Amino acid sequence: MTEAAIEEEKKELAKQYKQLLKISYRTLTKEDKKLIRSAFDLAVDAHKDQRRKSGEAYIFHPIAVAKIVASEIGLDATSIAAALLHDVVEDTDYNLDDIERMFGVVVARIVDGLTKIAHINMAEDVSMQAENFRKMLLTLNEDIRVIIIKIADRLHNMQTMESMPRDKQQKIASETLYIYAPLAHRIGLYNIKSELEDLGLKFTEPEVYADILGRIKESKEEQDAYIEAFTKVIKNTLDAENLEYEIKGRPKSIFSIRRKMLAQNVSFDEVYDKFAVRIIYKSAPENEKFFAWKIYSIVTDHFRPNPIRLRDWISSPKSTGYEALHITVMGPKGRWVEVQIRSERMNEIAEKGFAAHYKYKNKEKDDGGLENWLNKLQETLENSEISAVDFVEEFKLNLYAKEIFVFSPKGDLYSLPKGATGLDFAFHIHTEIGMHTRGTKVNGKLVPLSHELKSGDQVEVITSESSKPTANWLNYATTGRARSKIKSSLKDEKKQLAEEGKIILARKLKSLKINLDEHTLNQLVVFFKVKTSLDLYYRVGAGIIDNPKLKDFAASRSNAFISFFKNRIRKPEKPEDVNKEEITEKFDQLVFGKNEDKLDYKIANCCNPIPGDNVFGFVTVNEGIKIHKTNCPNALQLQSNYSYRIMPAKWIDSTQREFKAVLTISGIDTIGLVNEVTKVISNNLHIDMKSVHFDSNDGVFTGKIVVVVKNKTILNNLVENIKKINGIDKVTRI
Repeated sequence: MTEAAIEEEKKELAKQYKQLLKISYRTLTKEDKKLIRSAFDLAVDAHKDQRRKSGEAYIFHPIAVAKIVASEIGLDATSIAAALLHDVVEDTDYNLDDIERMFGVVVARIVDGLTKIAHINMAEDVSMQAENFRKMLLTLNEDIRVIIIKIADRLHNMQTMESMPRDKQQKIASETLYIYAPLAHRIGLYNIKSELEDLGLKFTEPEVYADILGRIKESKEEQDAYIEAFTKVIKNTLDAENLEYEIKGRPKSIFSIRRKMLAQNVSFDEVYDKFAVRIIYKSAPENEKFFAWKIYSIVTDHFRPNPIRLRDWISSPKSTGYEALHITVMGPKGRWVEVQIRSERMNEIAEKGFAAHYKYKNKEKDDGGLENWLNKLQETLENSEISAVDFVEEFKLNLYAKEIFVFSPKGDLYSLPKGATGLDFAFHIHTEIGMHTRGTKVNGKLVPLSHELKSGDQVEVITSESSKPTANWLNYATTGRARSKIKSSLKDEKKQLAEEGKIILARKLKSLKINLDEHTLNQLVVFFKVKTSLDLYYRVGAGIIDNPKLKDFAASRSNAFISFFKNRIRKPEKPEDVNKEEITEKFDQLVFGKNEDKLDYKIANCCNPIPGDNVFGFVTVNEGIKIHKTNCPNALQLQSNYSYRIMPAKWIDSTQREFKAVLTISGIDTIGLVNEVTKVISNNLHIDMKSVHFDSNDGVFTGKIVVVVKNKTILNNLVENIKKINGIDKVTRI
């Protein structure tokens, strides 16, 4: 590097340092500034010879993370220092003792937590990512700041991922959408959650992201004009009440618009609430509630509210600590608009989450349910029975869930995730009550255990000493806590049954003159097509493998010669099949990896990709490579937890082989419509129609067509042609 460039970097460093102190959300004391200065100097020295992929000096990464921690999340000086030092122990010659000696125990503990997350044991067979997440979450209880700095670190990595290879981008973005965005949401960092989600979409589905971003920019002026019109109507009344307030428009994030488009199967233009209007008012704490409802009544005097869409999180805040009043009203031009009413304090908590809570924390108020959540999480963490991947799944259940509020028979208020059942409620109150649940009463009526609770329900649990969890309970429980407790209870029961089964099996085999040794055990496992000896013993104990089946085993064992023949007779149909595949595959090949290797694969049933779709290969344990679409519902989980098993894949020359696709059609029923649709399909030489089904209901029709096509282009053309038919409203591929 030239002298001038080095000088330039030094200047930039000095500027960044000043900025860091200036943007801090907290007021920094002299001691705080001293601590941050020495952390800054140490980080600069430790990383002096390192550069990032983009060529930039590495030190700018810890500084950027510290700036996010200081301003966007609003943490204290200790956290800012820890953020500056977060990569020092992992990447340089300094060790943890040095950090503790220079900065004290707390900073060292946070840096240690962040370093632990970075180190993973590569030798383990379980998903490395999942194991990594579990380690990371174990640090939650030591010091929640570890996770918050980790989220800031991930945010900066996502912001600067352009120069990375495509597969790395895909892996990191999937991981972000799968675990970091939900975590940020749960800790109450809504702004960061939205940015992480948008960046995640940018790297997992770049075309979709660019398209929506472009459209949002186009509609920006229109949106500003709309908010102007909305404000005009209520401004005079609000001013007459002497309220100090500001009205802002907030566009919905790209990710949430995309989620809405998928969930409701609509185009960008059909998504109505693309932005929300926020009214933020100044108020002393004791008058907050009064002013919120006053503003509510002013807004609803001018605009008609949607009665089903009132959300009152002021009377009972979300467990993330979020407080606000949300109403949806019919705004100008006949459009539904979401209006969020918050005081300045509520707004700060919504944006800074955790940190703002502590700033405003009064002695009698709690910290927004965070402690409660951490304690519950600790239970899941301590359940070592559960595999890492299962753990991450269970943990996710606790993150994104929307909330409902239910009452106990005594009138105590409990918050549960939306979709929770009576059984979840039982486990929420106490594990023992959950384990012995016999039934549940909702609002005084007996309901099934699977009954979904609604906000405002009063729930009573009926217990019995003799009740215990059964496998069916997993179908009724939705919360991570309930599911992990049920699973570990079933595991214990399975072990007990298996122990009994082992004794029964040895006795039964003895009467058939067979010794239960390792060789026999292996034969039994193969014969009964079970995975492990534990499964085998369990099935014997549970009576699934009974005497007649064991006699069949004995016969097959003594008659190995005949069974060898039977297998020979069953075999021939296989090769024929393979040859048939080979003939068509040559023309329609899926290739894997950089070298475009041709490998055997199977199509995944969950998303049924066809040639031309964007796909990836996933190496399964028993079934070879399975092909999934990149927007398959399971893609995020696979790419996040098992990125080392993902294989890049693409189609080449899709001209010969045929694939099945299902189209649904809806529109206004007119005479001869079915005839028109079938005509369009049969006029296309490359399409074979397998089945057609139409239903008409009071002038509206829906239809389902199964066609066989050679590739995606032909299918897209067909969809376009069907859309042109008069009366057709929507054509979608399932």
